Amino acid sequence: MRVRLPSAQVTLDDMASTPAVAAAERAGIDFSLHEYAHDPAAESYGLEAAEKLGVDPARVFKTLVVSVDGELQVACVPVASQLDLKALGKRAQMADRAKAERTTGYVTGGISPIGQRKRLPTHLDASARDHATIMVSAGRRGLQIELSAGDLASLTGARVHPIAANI
Repeated sequence: MRVRLPSAQVTLDDMASTPAVAAAERAGIDFSLHEYAHDPAAESYGLEAAEKLGVDPARVFKTLVVSVDGELQVACVPVASQLDLKALGKRAQMADRAKAERTTGYVTGGISPIGQRKRLPTHLDASARDHATIMVSAGRRGLQIELSAGDLASLTGARVHPIAANI
């Protein structure tokens, strides 16, 4: 599947693919890619993506790696929200950054719920269903993949349930 990068007006062939993009292509789902110039000084990767792409922050989901009872898992919540760790379990906490990067194969700020080195159990906030499409990291800073919440849940085997708390 070939896609257009609306913000950059180049085709996927013009840039390096990521494991997330390759997984979406293999699955044959509809998606689009959105590239922007990442600012290393940005305080929030997700809010930066929403702002630079001109997208409602409720549609841009951040990918967080957490430890639940010692097991790494992924949680996707809107960038303007916080993760409610209690929604994942009594002993849920943010995972060690280095361990998250090593396990997923992605760097912080570019961790995608799709195409991880080791597929982790995934949770997707139920608010994703409120939108025709949502965006998540496509596997590197400055690149977002836009797809339906249903396709994201299918690709990752995600459990869709309320896990976000408004800031």
